[in-house]
Amino acid sequence: MKKISIMSVGLCAALALASCGTSKESAYRKAFEKAQAQEAQQAQQAPVTTEPVVTPLETAPATQTTVTDVDNAVVRQESVSMVAGSGLQNFSVVVGSFGVKANAEGLYNTLKSAGYDAQIVQGERNMYRVVATTFADKANAVKSRNELRAGKYPDAWLLFKK
Repeated sequence: MKKISIMSVGLCAALALASCGTSKESAYRKAFEKAQAQEAQQAQQAPVTTEPVVTPLETAPATQTTVTDVDNAVVRQESVSMVAGSGLQNFSVVVGSFGVKANAEGLYNTLKSAGYDAQIVQGERNMYRVVATTFADKANAVKSRNELRAGKYPDAWLLFKK
């Protein structure tokens, strides 16, 4: 009996101590209300702009292609071997690069039907490059690449045949 009464007193003491003080919920509520007050104060202090600042945009017509910085145009050098087509000159515009030959042939046929003198070459790491146009000089290749980028092939790039 003595054990039961000591256990009961201990249990009552534990419950009394646990219920003392503020609850966690009210502490979270106070922190939340304080954060809301700080946000409201910052919103009042910050200036509100109603009109967005717009910078005028100058655009060139899509038909106008200017070749600037031909010497600065990035050209990749790669040893390639001919897979399909009539032959490469020094500078070529690549519009697709595939690990699977069938995918390269699909783009090749699309370019041929669109009127391009397309070619497929196999480059380093067994990648099949689909060439849309090829030129002897860099200036014409850069101009062609820019035209292709403005159209359906935004990722076109220049290849220099080693």
